[in-house]
Amino acid sequence: MKNMKTGIITITSALLITCLTALSVGAQSEKKGDKEQVSGGVECKGFKSQLPPGKSWKLIWNDEFDGKQLDSSKWGYRLHLMQTRHETWTEDGAELDGKGNLLLGLYEKDGQFYSSHLQTGQNYLDRPGDKFGKTKFVWPIADMEPAKFTHKYGYYEIRCKLPRQKGWWAAFWLQSPVIGSSLNPAEAGVEMDIMENFTRNGVISHNLHWNGYGKNHEHAGSGKLEMNVSDGEFHTYGLHWSREGYVFYVDGKVSWKVDGPVSDQEQFILISTEVMGYRNGAASPLLKKAQLPDYFVVDYVRVFDEIGEND
Repeated sequence: MKNMKTGIITITSALLITCLTALSVGAQSEKKGDKEQVSGGVECKGFKSQLPPGKSWKLIWNDEFDGKQLDSSKWGYRLHLMQTRHETWTEDGAELDGKGNLLLGLYEKDGQFYSSHLQTGQNYLDRPGDKFGKTKFVWPIADMEPAKFTHKYGYYEIRCKLPRQKGWWAAFWLQSPVIGSSLNPAEAGVEMDIMENFTRNGVISHNLHWNGYGKNHEHAGSGKLEMNVSDGEFHTYGLHWSREGYVFYVDGKVSWKVDGPVSDQEQFILISTEVMGYRNGAASPLLKKAQLPDYFVVDYVRVFDEIGEND
């Protein structure tokens, strides 16, 4: 099981500079110069999105990671897991390389290992709550904060290079702010793990989790998929989430399909890394052999609506 997870953001002027928004029909990737060429539509710097074919799409949110500093209007840092400060997560492990890439790094300090976990919103039960007045009771929910971005349905895509060293993992996923708040996953949401990579042998997986993370937890997964993606190159991972179910993609090709349960809840995006072992108390022995620095490198994250789906 991966970790825990509100308003549609209008396209800002900065986004308009990066991506000229229009309609597009899915096609195979093609790079011409330093801009993506899409027949009829969305133009972004860099690599063209590998959109599901036969449908019309509009870009509604993205981050191309241009510039020199992470955009705090889009991303925050996740530091807690199930109301506990998770010591391996840090605000110091994310940087932009100035060449259009986000670098989520693994680093060691005083014998301990750290990495960063980014999110555009947060789960309402992630951070610990406060005592209720002067009573013995505790309200288990921390201060509620507006999400930077949430959305439902559409196509969600990341282009990234996986880590090279053993002992930590990377993932791209969606989470509901209120997962497990009821036994109706349509209203409470479903965790959608678009890409999880735990090993350095080219294996990834897709997963769904719903009904929270306790005794009611339920799960469906693709199992281990040998995709030859630990080759030090960029690959794309995508999810088409619709009212009919979920279709997962790797490099523009369908890798897993599942009918549901379908979340009808707006959810937020996470780009996460985590050091192995700390959930059980100490860093994994694999990290003693890691050659640092090592990075989970992200070229972009993009979200598209299928024309007509949310109109």
